[in-house]
Amino acid sequence: NQVPAWFIDSCKKIKYMFPKAHAAAYVVSALRIGYYKTHYPLAYYAAYFSVRADEIDAIKVLQGVEKVEAYIEEIDQKTAPSARDAKERNHLDLAREMLLRGFHFLPPDLEKSHVRHFLIEDGALRMPLMSVAGLGESAAISVVEARKESPLKTVEDIRERTKLNNSIIEKLREAGALKQIPESAQISLFNLME
Repeated sequence: NQVPAWFIDSCKKIKYMFPKAHAAAYVVSALRIGYYKTHYPLAYYAAYFSVRADEIDAIKVLQGVEKVEAYIEEIDQKTAPSARDAKERNHLDLAREMLLRGFHFLPPDLEKSHVRHFLIEDGALRMPLMSVAGLGESAAISVVEARKESPLKTVEDIRERTKLNNSIIEKLREAGALKQIPESAQISLFNLME
């Protein structure tokens, strides 16, 4: 095959050479990412965050760019940040970038949110159920299954028909997912007297 001797000798010495095709594939991938990030930013952010839905803390990114920057600073000040801190910092950095570009996150919604995908909605990203810290996939699926049967009308209804425990319900409340949902279906006598 007329392969030069220096190439064969190099292969024997290092066992693996980084092929040009591999490098070209990385460059093409980087160009694609740059293109989508520039021309279809919400689709880019939705794809990025959806792959990492269980690593994003809805409560942190819903507080706005100043709070996101404060969380980034907090991680940067740690003397020995963990691998999880490093991941979270990357995600917060991209969330900050998205917010600075004028886009925003919508809180998880028990009737609209996907289990793990960030959905583009009205020029923003609707956070998935799994973006609430501690809300795992099976609990998120239980919410989706329950809402298929009928809408979740009260917090009491949520407790009965899903796998959500009280601490997760409180985190959903903190993330803004329960704003329009009353605690129970009972009508208060005080409300009737007004």
